[in-house]
Amino acid sequence: MESPIFDVTLSGIHSLVIPENIVRPFLERGHKRVRVRASFEGRDITFHGALQKWRGQYVLTFGKSNQKALGIFPNDYFQLQFFEDTSKYGVEIPEELDAVLLSDYEAYKIFESLTDGKKRGLIYMIARYKTPQTRIDKSLLLCENLKRGIRDAKELLKSG
Repeated sequence: MESPIFDVTLSGIHSLVIPENIVRPFLERGHKRVRVRASFEGRDITFHGALQKWRGQYVLTFGKSNQKALGIFPNDYFQLQFFEDTSKYGVEIPEELDAVLLSDYEAYKIFESLTDGKKRGLIYMIARYKTPQTRIDKSLLLCENLKRGIRDAKELLKSG
């Protein structure tokens, strides 16, 4: 499932107003999260996002890091296209975290028991690290802390 390509501009600091005719087919099929391709002046980025209704309009968060990666500024118009999100967690999981979870069944069970939003938050926490070795180290630390009963996101990546 995919949307047509459509034009958008920033609404506020980090939101995009999405036309209802674009959003409706996804919501009718139960897809509140989508994979997004954004294009501007020969640059493309892809990311995952949530379709949210706010003050009677459908919006999508488009943070500063995405704006910088695409090279856009307020009042620039750029193109978006939505695709069905087929990822397990509504975001791509770093391969290092996936491998650590697959090797530690106890931590995997705890991770899977968390809410979807909490899982995504933890995935984002690991994904922000630039080097594979750091992602591995932080994934191992995350799993150990989950098994120790720590659930506070601020504490999960601290060594004990």
